[in-house]
Amino acid sequence: MNKFTKIGVTALCGSLAAVASAQAGTMSVAGGATATYSSHSGQVTGNPIGMNSAVTFTGSGELDNGTTFTLTVTGADQAAYTSGSIALTLPSMGGIKINQASGGTGVDRYDDMMPTAWEETNGTSLGTGLQTVAGVGTSMNIEWTASADMLPEGMHLGIAIAPGSTGTGLVNDKASSGVDGIGGGGYDVTVSHSSLMDGLNVFAGMSTIEQETTGVTSGDRTQYVYGATYAIGSVTLGYQNSRDNMEVNTIAAVKSYYENDAYGVSFAVNDDLSISYGQHESEAHINDGTTTTLEAQSIQMSYSMGGASIKFAESSVDNASYTSGTSKDWDGRTIALTLAF
Repeated sequence: MNKFTKIGVTALCGSLAAVASAQAGTMSVAGGATATYSSHSGQVTGNPIGMNSAVTFTGSGELDNGTTFTLTVTGADQAAYTSGSIALTLPSMGGIKINQASGGTGVDRYDDMMPTAWEETNGTSLGTGLQTVAGVGTSMNIEWTASADMLPEGMHLGIAIAPGSTGTGLVNDKASSGVDGIGGGGYDVTVSHSSLMDGLNVFAGMSTIEQETTGVTSGDRTQYVYGATYAIGSVTLGYQNSRDNMEVNTIAAVKSYYENDAYGVSFAVNDDLSISYGQHESEAHINDGTTTTLEAQSIQMSYSMGGASIKFAESSVDNASYTSGTSKDWDGRTIALTLAF
């Protein structure tokens, strides 16, 4: 882990050393708002009306040596500040992105790649408690991605590094996160290829996060994911498998690892109307030898009218949060009106 950290920091410092000055940049603002109505069977939900308003500020510029940079700051879900990132594109050297809990880097970009008309299977108003994979993507991290001229056409390669993957996700400048649990630094490696054949995209990733070997853990936490999507005409099919090895092996009632299988199919009826079906099966393997299977599925529809969209999801989950019993078998529906500007 320390070697990966040194390599990443050395590459970053070496690239920035060539920077002389910045040219005039630009700033843009985009955003939207979503209002939802949620109805759940078997749960007490209270007021079913919800709203989200999101604003994203994007600043960009170019340095004298051809390096471009982009700052992205987002405020969403009633939060004054939700996430941010600084991305630099270095000529012939690829891109470097400093991520502040914005997700979408490392293994987190592949947590659920299944085709959908709206949201991930577990992303509707029905809480499932599904455990997928995230790697270091939800921590403060730096990710390097290879430039297009380094790889075959349609291929992606990325390495994300988090010197400390625990503690608070959002960290101010001149500060560091607190210590949370027994985890340490980590790194993710991700690859994908979209040019092997028309319509096919394959992807894979792995993550390693340091864990102190104590009376509770027996080694580093590792995560793996692989899968593919295939588009033919208006139909897109997808499958992926992921695994999260917790390496907490000494407590009988604690989960040792999760293994997930996800399936999805979407159909674009026309330019405005799309429908999809997704299913996610997740097995929680417990140290006492037992297994609990969580199964979530969702049928969704999205209809767009210019800058406005109406979206609908009918979802269900069995054994929510990996708790067996009919009391954790839920159904729910979500209706949304989304406006973009």
